[in-house]
Amino acid sequence: MSERGGKLREQLNQLMREIAKFGAVGGVGLVVNLAVFNLVRNVTEIPVVRASILATVVAIACNYVGFRYFTYRDRDKNGRTREMTLFLLFSAVGLVIEHGVLYTATYGFDWDTPLQSNIFKFLGIGVATLFRFWSYRTWVFRALPARETVQRAESFLEQRRPEPVPADRAAR
Repeated sequence: MSERGGKLREQLNQLMREIAKFGAVGGVGLVVNLAVFNLVRNVTEIPVVRASILATVVAIACNYVGFRYFTYRDRDKNGRTREMTLFLLFSAVGLVIEHGVLYTATYGFDWDTPLQSNIFKFLGIGVATLFRFWSYRTWVFRALPARETVQRAESFLEQRRPEPVPADRAAR
């Protein structure tokens, strides 16, 4: 196999591992989201979309811990304020996507039974998850430079350094 094909295969393997880890954390977040949603919906008088927003906020907090310390633990850990700000920003966009679907089903089509609410909440989570995966891996949990890239840059810098001038030639 060519060197290029081997690198491509390795990149695909890394992406598949990342998707699997993202899915594991997301699966836990999904269970938390749906459990809190159904608990709040059945125990309180909070309207459907508000109960869903509350559940999503709890799941977002749970997911951040999972993403930072499991899925993206090898990523750049500098700039936690920036990371948290971007995570919350993109999570809020995902929240709007997720609840736009639920809101449309609930208030636009009057599909408000517990089963219908769970179906459209799940559908909204799915659409929002695609956006979140892209945004988290692209903007929030940035990859550290590849070891080969750093080594190439260092070797380039070594080649570009001027030769030291011997002391006897410098005096002339």
